[in-house]
Amino acid sequence: MIKTWIGLFFVAVILLAGCQPEEQVAPKEQEKAEARSSPEGRFEEYVSLWRAGNFQEMYDNYLNEGTKEAYGEEVFVGWQEQLKEELDATSISIDYAKPNEKSGEEFADFPIAVDISTVAGPVQFEKTLTLLYENDDWFVEWDPSFIFPQLEEGDQVKTEITKPERGEIMDRNGKGIAVNGTGYEIGVVPGNFDEGKKEELAKLLKTTADAIDRQLNQSWVRPGHYVPIGKVAKSNKETLDKIFAITGTERREIPLREYPYGKALSHLSGFIGPITAEQLEELKGEGYHEGDMIGRQGLERSLEERLRGEEGMRIVIEKAGGGAEKIAAAEKEPQQGDTVKLTIDADLQKAVYQAMDGKAGTSAAVNPDTGETLVLASSPAYNPNEFILGMSGSRYGKLQNDPLNPLFVRFAASYAPGSAIKPMVAAIALEAGTLDPDKGMEINGKTWQKPTWGSFRVARLHDDAPNPVDLNTALVYSDNIYFARQALDLGRNALVEGLENFGFGEKLPFDGLGLATSQISNDGHITSEGQLADTSFGQGQMLTNILHLASMYEPLLNGGVIYKPVLFEEDEKAQVWKKELISEENAELLRTSMRNVVTDGFAKSANLKNLPLAGKTGTAEIKAATRDKGKNNGYFVAYNEEDPDFILAMMIEDIGDDSSDIVAKMAADVFKKTAE
Repeated sequence: MIKTWIGLFFVAVILLAGCQPEEQVAPKEQEKAEARSSPEGRFEEYVSLWRAGNFQEMYDNYLNEGTKEAYGEEVFVGWQEQLKEELDATSISIDYAKPNEKSGEEFADFPIAVDISTVAGPVQFEKTLTLLYENDDWFVEWDPSFIFPQLEEGDQVKTEITKPERGEIMDRNGKGIAVNGTGYEIGVVPGNFDEGKKEELAKLLKTTADAIDRQLNQSWVRPGHYVPIGKVAKSNKETLDKIFAITGTERREIPLREYPYGKALSHLSGFIGPITAEQLEELKGEGYHEGDMIGRQGLERSLEERLRGEEGMRIVIEKAGGGAEKIAAAEKEPQQGDTVKLTIDADLQKAVYQAMDGKAGTSAAVNPDTGETLVLASSPAYNPNEFILGMSGSRYGKLQNDPLNPLFVRFAASYAPGSAIKPMVAAIALEAGTLDPDKGMEINGKTWQKPTWGSFRVARLHDDAPNPVDLNTALVYSDNIYFARQALDLGRNALVEGLENFGFGEKLPFDGLGLATSQISNDGHITSEGQLADTSFGQGQMLTNILHLASMYEPLLNGGVIYKPVLFEEDEKAQVWKKELISEENAELLRTSMRNVVTDGFAKSANLKNLPLAGKTGTAEIKAATRDKGKNNGYFVAYNEEDPDFILAMMIEDIGDDSSDIVAKMAADVFKKTAE
C-alpha cells in the first residue's frame, strides 16, 4: 500500500515537471514561427518608402547584407535619387500580390507590377521582389533592374530629345504665312578663303567684316575647318550665286522658318528667334532649352503654345562596355505643333500693303456678313525673314531709327478717325429721330460757333457746299458744321450712348493681338458743347482702332449688326456683337450718300468705270506738338456697292489737306487688283 502511494507520488511529480517547462517556452517559439511566416508587414513598409522616394531609409533598414555588399549606398541611394530628379519621376505606382506558394520560412517572393511616371512617359514592368529572413527579421534582396528592367551596375541612363516640327500659319486659302522650309547656312574654309572678298561676303550676308573675323579667330578653327558665318534663304538665288562665286565659301542645307509674304504680313505673323536667358528663366519648367526658337512678335508669339508642339523624349540605357545597342526604357513621341488657319486673305493683304506704297498707315478689311478679318496691315513694315536669317546690330539700329518706324504695329493702335466716323454719327441721330435727312440748314463761311463759345469755332474744309445743306450734301462735302449742329440737337448723353452701342469704350472681342480700345474721350464722357461738336466729326479726344472702324460700317450693309471680328478659321462666324443699330431705310439713305461721296464728292479717284465703289473719306488733324503743321491723317472706308464682299478701311499718316483723295486712290487700286 505504501509502495502504491509512493508510485503515484512520483507519477504526479513527473507529470507536473513535464507540464511546467511547456507553459514557459511555447509562446516564444510560436512568436518566432509567426515572424518567419509573415513578411507582409516589412514588405508593405518597404513599398511605402519606395513610393515616397525615401531611398536612404530603404537602404539603412530594409536591404539585406548581400545587396549592400554588392551595390553599396552610392548605387542604391545616389543613383536612384539622381535618376528621379533627372527623369522627373513624379510618381510611382506599385501593385503586388501575396507571396507565391514557393515562399518558405527563409524567403518570401512577392509578385509586383511597377508603373513609374517619367518625363518620357510611363516605365512599366513586372518583377518578383524577394525578402530574405536574416538576423531575426525580413530584408529585401535588390538589384538595379528594380529601377529599370535590363539596367545593370555600370550602365548609363540618358535622355534623348526629339524636337517637334513647329506648326505653320496659313491664310484662308491655305497659302503659307509662316511655314517650315529650308535654307542654307553659309560658311567658309579659312585655308581656301579669298580674304580680299571679306567685305563683299559681309555685305551679302548682312553682317560685318569684323563679325566674320570673330568667327574665323575662334580657338577651335583650323585652316581646313568649315566655319559657319550666316544664313540665306533658298529663294534668294541672286545672293547665293554671288556668294558661291567667292573662293572658299560652302553651304549646308538647314531647316528654316520662312515668311513668304515678307513685309506685307510681318506685323501680323511676327517672327521667331532664339530664346533669351530671361525667357528661359521665366518659362522654367515648361520644356524650353537653351538654343530653342520661340515666338518673338505677332502671332508667332501669341500662338506660341499651339505652334511649338511638344518635344519627344526617350530614356535609353547604354550598356557598360559599349558596343551594344541602346535599350529604350521609355519613349514619348513628339507632338507636332498645330497648323493654324486664319481668316486673312494673304493676297488681298499683299495688294493693300503694296497700294499703301510704303507710307505710314494702317488698313483693315472685314466681311460684312460674317465678321471675318480679311486684312490687318501696318505700313511700313520689316521683313521677318531678316530676323530668321540673323539680323546685324547695325541693320536693326537702322530699323529703330527710321522716322517712319517700321517696327511699330499701327493696326494695334488707335487714331482720331476724322470724318470717317460721320456715317455712324448720322446713324445715331437718324435712329434717335433728331436728324431729318431731307431738311437742309443754311451754312455760310468756313467757320461757325454758338455765341456762348468764346474763341472756339467749328471749321469746315469745303465752304462751297450748296445751301441748304442736307444729310447727303453734308456727307458728300464732309461738312463739319452740319454734323456739329446735328450733335448739339442730339445731345451729349444720346451721342455717348449711341457711340457705346457701336462699341466705343468696350474692348474689341478679338483674340491675341492686343488691339487698342476705341474711345469717345479720355474718360468716356463729353463735358462741353465744344467737345460735343469735335466728337461729332471724329476729333477732340475720340480715338478709333482701324479694325473697329471697318467693323462699324457693317450695319450699313447687313441689316444693322456688327459681328465679332474673327481671325481664326476654326472660330464661329457671324457672332453678333452689336445689333439693331440702324433700320434698313436709314441704312439705304447712308449707302446712297456714300456712293455719292465717290461720284460727286472728294474721293473721285475711287470713281472707277466698272467698279461702283462707295465709302466715306476722312481727314483728322494731327495735334501732336512734334508733327508739322498742316499735316493730317487721311482715311477712306470703302466697299463695292454691287458686290460688298469686304469693307476696306485705310488710314495714311501725315499727307496734307488733300489726303482724302490720295487714300481713296490707294484703296481704289486694291479693288482694281482684286477685280483682275
